[in-house]
Amino acid sequence: MPGQKAPEETRRDQLLAAAHAVAARRGINGLTVRAVAAQAKLSHGLVLFHFRRRDELVTALLDRVLANTFLLTTSNDVRQIPDAEGRFIAAIRQEMDRLAEAPRLVRLFFEYWALGSRHGRVRSKVGAALSEYRAEFRTLAEEALETDRARFTGATPEGLAAVAVSLITGCAVQAMIDLEGFDIAEYRAAAQSVMGHERPRAKKRGQKAAFAAIA
Repeated sequence: MPGQKAPEETRRDQLLAAAHAVAARRGINGLTVRAVAAQAKLSHGLVLFHFRRRDELVTALLDRVLANTFLLTTSNDVRQIPDAEGRFIAAIRQEMDRLAEAPRLVRLFFEYWALGSRHGRVRSKVGAALSEYRAEFRTLAEEALETDRARFTGATPEGLAAVAVSLITGCAVQAMIDLEGFDIAEYRAAAQSVMGHERPRAKKRGQKAAFAAIA
């Protein structure tokens, strides 16, 4: 009956939240049915009721991992910025800050990326999520270009979106590598310095402008 499904769905979400916490600490290899049961303070048998084996649990967790890493949800502050260029830059800054603050979740995402080399379903989901993430930035880039093409001379929406995602993922990887010492303000300043000393090229000016503005 419909009324009986809600508690099961709630319990499943509870178990996935527990699995996410375990995997963020231990990685995919440390994600076991018993560890999830202990994290959720539920029985081993209940975990197996919802996920018949460990592989099902690992695959089910992927959607949650993707939703918490490379899924663009702009904040109200970003959405309320009146000019399109400002929204584009602010969205990049938002994502750099967000992922730099969650290096263990980023590491878990890349573990799934590696797992995708052996599992087609995982590879397909990860690829689709990254494509959608870049497409969101492409939309923001299109809006920015429509309002100020002079600033982004020679740039295309595709090029600006690629630069945006490259900046964000690069920042996330550095935060993941150096859990204690990574400084995002230092990262931005260095990015600005590098791009500021690049010899100008007509076709690169738009990407350079975006890079410098973010820093």
